[in-house]
Amino acid sequence: MDYRTPPGLEKPWRISLAQLRSFEAVERLGGVGRAAEALHLAQPTVSTQLRELAQGLGLTLFEPQGRGLVPTPAGRRLAQTVRELGACWQQFEDDVAALQGLRQGRLRIAAVTTTEYFLPDLLGPFARAYPGIAIELAVENRDAVVARLERGDDELAAMMLPPAHLPLARWPFLENPLVLIAPADHRLARRRRLQLADLVAEPLLVREAGSGTRVVTEQAFAEHGIQWPARMALGSNEAIKHAVRAGLGLAVLSRHTLAQDPASEGLVVLPVQGFPLRRQWQLVWRQDRTLSLPARTLLDDLRSRLGGAPQPA
Repeated sequence: MDYRTPPGLEKPWRISLAQLRSFEAVERLGGVGRAAEALHLAQPTVSTQLRELAQGLGLTLFEPQGRGLVPTPAGRRLAQTVRELGACWQQFEDDVAALQGLRQGRLRIAAVTTTEYFLPDLLGPFARAYPGIAIELAVENRDAVVARLERGDDELAAMMLPPAHLPLARWPFLENPLVLIAPADHRLARRRRLQLADLVAEPLLVREAGSGTRVVTEQAFAEHGIQWPARMALGSNEAIKHAVRAGLGLAVLSRHTLAQDPASEGLVVLPVQGFPLRRQWQLVWRQDRTLSLPARTLLDDLRSRLGGAPQPA
């Protein structure tokens, strides 16, 4: 048996996986403190790993910008290399999972915040059928999910408005009606028919910038020639529901965020002409990357339960 070092590995590695992990977190999050929090490490530990990595490579990897850090040209090249290494390792895990018949593996999914009301229920049967598959679900707003797709952090993403600038395959898998809600005791709650023009004197509450629901809402108002400036922006669906219930204004939200009977939450869906806004939830994935066996199996599982087939972008 030949125990000689394979070609290309004659020189010992000058870096460690822990150093690369810390580097990737700092590059992605823009600071040592945020990276340490995400990795559940002490800040001095992350700082030491970055310093040792830079010394081992003989490169300056970051430079300060404001209160954070940005990668140097060498740092950006290393970040690309780390992502390529991650993709290679993911492929190795996928190959092992295939050999083991999906007894082990990992599946990374990104999803916009509103999907948290239904996506866990859709993933549950798959998770029970394949208990050895570790599912990592990152729930972010739309802008953050798009950034994750750009970096290739996840294999699948669930969202309403996929970005047009990426080579994505997309599968519309669930209706997403957007409705206008008010407090249950609102003066217009008993009206049987309303126009948008009837509502513009009311305060409007919206999701934060980067929210898909906000983008669609603003597009719909523009199409109707309606100017309805927002009174307040809030960072979550639950915060908006609380604010509406408290009488601070009206809002457009996905019907999925509401109870089957909105009155049980102190809310009412207003019968506004042109609403609900009919949109769809979509699962998307990069066409320029190979889906792992767990990802392909999840897609097959969802199609068998929900029907339909993925559509290329």
